[in-house]
Amino acid sequence: MSPAEQQFLTRNKLPESYLLSAEAWFSPLLEEYQTAGHKPLIIGINGSQGSGKSTLADYLCTMLNERYDFHCVSLSLDDFYLTKLERQQLANKVHPLLETRGVPGTHDIPLALETIANLVDGSGETLIPRFDKSRDDRMPLEQCDSISGPVDIIVFEGWCVGVEAQTAEQLVKPLNSLETERDTDGIWRNAVNQALAGEYQTLFAKLDQLIMLQAPSFDTVFNWRLEQEEKLVARLGNSASGEHDGIMSASQIGEFIAHYQRITEQSLIEMPLRADHLFRLNSERQIIDYSRR
Repeated sequence: MSPAEQQFLTRNKLPESYLLSAEAWFSPLLEEYQTAGHKPLIIGINGSQGSGKSTLADYLCTMLNERYDFHCVSLSLDDFYLTKLERQQLANKVHPLLETRGVPGTHDIPLALETIANLVDGSGETLIPRFDKSRDDRMPLEQCDSISGPVDIIVFEGWCVGVEAQTAEQLVKPLNSLETERDTDGIWRNAVNQALAGEYQTLFAKLDQLIMLQAPSFDTVFNWRLEQEEKLVARLGNSASGEHDGIMSASQIGEFIAHYQRITEQSLIEMPLRADHLFRLNSERQIIDYSRR
């Protein structure tokens, strides 16, 4: 095991067996991406919450650097959330549910486009925004990363990356209790869908490749998201209180992921037909099948 692989396992708190599984399933990706070409290759990774998107992004960047000496940068759609204040202003202007981060409309898409453009240009320093979920707000600029010079590959992961908008007819009927009780007139879901159909598609059009980690169903997402929160609490340790008011209980997670249900289920239906690389997962997050377009 190389030092880079060991560091990857340590960063992600993974057993050594992960590398064997990753080599078996993800080698087609590494083989394809080793011929990135002259311009930075932009790879999108889609998957529901807790599906392993950030781990896969880290693995790809680690191995592409290790094997081919590529300069690879991993970006997360989560890091481009609007600030807490901006979401509060959006909630007051459009709909109260938009104060909750996650859905289209709650990200700073112009900032994401600018960041990618700067990385593609590669002529100077590019600041990489980071979002602190424990505080539910963007991290101070001085705590963010900075990338210098040109890059070979950009990996862009996010739960709704690459998803297409729904039709007006699909939005009419409420999908869950959140929509039934708190979006009775459909203003929120229509605003979200309008955002997804607009500038998000401009962002997704930048992708050269789309990878999907397909969950078996939306029902599995709660357990995966709860596990994510438990890892966040473990990482913060004794400091996981007070200023870290973004940490959620199990009941809060249930309400939180209801915001994501409509678009997650939409992606599970339509994206497998479009993804360049499709990895099907079981309820334990193990890959059980792979296909490519």
